[in-house]
Amino acid sequence: MNPIPNIDYENLSGLNAPFKEAYEKEFSRLLEKGWFVLGEQVKAFEEEFASYIDAAAFLGVASGLDALEIPLKILDFPAGSEIIVPSNTYIATINAIINTGHKPVFVEPDIHTYLIDPSKIEEKITSKTKAIMVVHLYGKPCEMDPIASLCEKYQLELIEDCAQSHGARYKGKNTGTFGYGAFSFYPTKNLGALGDAGGISLPDMTHYDKLKAWRNYGSFVKYQNEYVGDNSRLDEIQAGFLRIKLQALPEITAHKQNLAKLYHELLDGDKFVLPHQADHLDEVHHIFPIRHLKRDALKAYLLEKGIRTEIHYPIAPCDQKSVQDVFARNAWELDERDFRLAKEIHSSILSLPISTIHSESDVRYIAECINAFPD
Repeated sequence: MNPIPNIDYENLSGLNAPFKEAYEKEFSRLLEKGWFVLGEQVKAFEEEFASYIDAAAFLGVASGLDALEIPLKILDFPAGSEIIVPSNTYIATINAIINTGHKPVFVEPDIHTYLIDPSKIEEKITSKTKAIMVVHLYGKPCEMDPIASLCEKYQLELIEDCAQSHGARYKGKNTGTFGYGAFSFYPTKNLGALGDAGGISLPDMTHYDKLKAWRNYGSFVKYQNEYVGDNSRLDEIQAGFLRIKLQALPEITAHKQNLAKLYHELLDGDKFVLPHQADHLDEVHHIFPIRHLKRDALKAYLLEKGIRTEIHYPIAPCDQKSVQDVFARNAWELDERDFRLAKEIHSSILSLPISTIHSESDVRYIAECINAFPD
């Protein structure tokens, strides 16, 4: 009898093992130098990442949430402005809007991509709408042409949540270059640090100086503060680690794309809803989500087979107590019609292992087990 395999969903120790020696050398060098905030490593990483995604500029900040919030702050929208956002997303996207004193206006996803449906955006635009915040969820780019057209038509700012889309491209153009791109380098990301880290990409240099000052207490010159800014600075150690891993990001992406291709070839598309594919999208597969009505039973079944999975995400934003409390306090309406598809996705989605720690043989075993699920 063959032993049951032990396939983690993710293993950060194993994921970072190939970089261990380089990390240790870099840490020792930085420790000896003694400069830990806004130094040479941050500047170099900003330049290298901007070049990688072909952005006008890039600025490191402390987290992905800060990367979402700071553009909303520096654009000086009136308090209580409306920001259009997908109803299917991680809570950070919603928190950024609420934390900056604005109202999230939810738009349902496309049932095939699970990303914001461009055809449903225009009906949500009012005189108070100031921006569209798209989310390139799972490493899949949103349909940007119609969204960019709406921003131009109604003079709206565009903010991209790129927390899961490092290097993903829509019709050859990188996510994070259509508008202000908010990146997370949380350890589980395709390009992950060894702690919290984030960054903001810019489509042009219009607000570069203000953004750069804002992350550092609103200061251009030490002890002189132009703006009531934030303390949100990518530190030298994380920047150094990210520079090392950035060199391997093309290889990381190619590995995940290969595993995703294998999943598509092996999984039974009649029994399970597989991720939508399109020729004009270059996905980076931060997450490989499938859907099934008996999601929880499938998850338990796979665990018995030694396969650990995750759910991204089990609770739709509209059902989070924090969001409901804010809407109730402001007498804002949560219309159930805005969340039907989001709830359907959140109740049936399951993320399969797809990491650099996983092999083709792992995927073949996982697919074999999934196809045999007695639904």
